[in-house]
Amino acid sequence: MKPITKLTENEKKSALRIFWGQLRKVNRNVPEQDKIKFLKRIPFFELLKKHQLDEVARVVYEREYRDGEYIFEIDQPGAALFIIQSGEISVEIPTPKGEATQLAVISKNAFFGELALLDESPRSASARAIVPTKVLALFRKDLDKLNSTNPDITANIYKSLATIIGNRLKATNELIERKIKAVA
Repeated sequence: MKPITKLTENEKKSALRIFWGQLRKVNRNVPEQDKIKFLKRIPFFELLKKHQLDEVARVVYEREYRDGEYIFEIDQPGAALFIIQSGEISVEIPTPKGEATQLAVISKNAFFGELALLDESPRSASARAIVPTKVLALFRKDLDKLNSTNPDITANIYKSLATIIGNRLKATNELIERKIKAVA
């Protein structure tokens, strides 16, 4: 077997596709129409027309997680947004003793990890399935490719992302303000 540095560019690309395909346990055999119907209900995609949803459905991946399996762990580089089709996810951070503190439980039709669509910043929490869970994943690299061919689609997705992040920031600020007032 040749060392990886001696492989041709095509051989390297092929090896990486095999590696990541196995790692992600990708299942692209789900009918696209089911994905489109599901995506229509998600706020990130509400501004998109049917033909635009068709394009997005082609680049999202379906993945299933077992009870207790991590979708991602804290400090890992962000790579994808996840949308829960079924099941439940626990969003957790570690305590100084190394135990998990649950911040939230999210379920069907909810999404998480959306900041990964912006950059590779480390994850600020872990996400773990607490029951068997099925998700759709939209990887930043696929969104970037979609942007080169369909910038109107990604513009609408980023607009929705900005609105969602803004609303979450406002809610966080209000929570902090209430806590400060309660302590005072």
